[in-house]
Amino acid sequence: MHPDPKFRPRQEDLPALFVREIAFAGIFANTPDGPRVAHAPVVLSEDATTLQFHLARGNGLAKHLDGANALAVVQGPDAYVSASWYAAPDQVPTWNYVAIEMEGVARRLEGGEVVAQLDTLSAQHEARIGANPPWTRDKMSPALFSKMTGAIIGFEMRIVAWRSTLKLSQNKTPDERERVAAGIEAGGHGALAHLMRQLGNG
Repeated sequence: MHPDPKFRPRQEDLPALFVREIAFAGIFANTPDGPRVAHAPVVLSEDATTLQFHLARGNGLAKHLDGANALAVVQGPDAYVSASWYAAPDQVPTWNYVAIEMEGVARRLEGGEVVAQLDTLSAQHEARIGANPPWTRDKMSPALFSKMTGAIIGFEMRIVAWRSTLKLSQNKTPDERERVAAGIEAGGHGALAHLMRQLGNG
């Protein structure tokens, strides 16, 4: 997390909103085999206190994660910021970005909990893409579904700490921030430019 408090989100619900919309995270933990990271779709609970995900059974992190302190990181849009976009001389290039960190102890889910997680995950994303009819596991043979779920391990992390960085040139003047947003947008990063402009309007 960036140490400058200017880069903290002002809206308390914004980090959870990013996690729900991006819905994909890097899961980090120390293991006897060294530090490991896995990448997985995630489901944030309605009250934003737990994060669920699943990993392939053969993933190097999966066998060590139950009971371990873990860090989940969701990354939003990011882009290079040229120093030439500032009016003042003596500036250096930097990077604007969104990153949400969640820390907590992970526990392994039991069979029925894993199935519930998969149902929730697919329902959320089928609704997002507007699938009609939406895919459900009822379209699979129970034997094949059971075989495939046997190849994964589900986890739930109880979140004890949120650490969020929205580095969007808040330490610059409104005019400078707009120049940076325009430069970022011209470079093909419209979502990040939009966030910067929303920040200026809020």
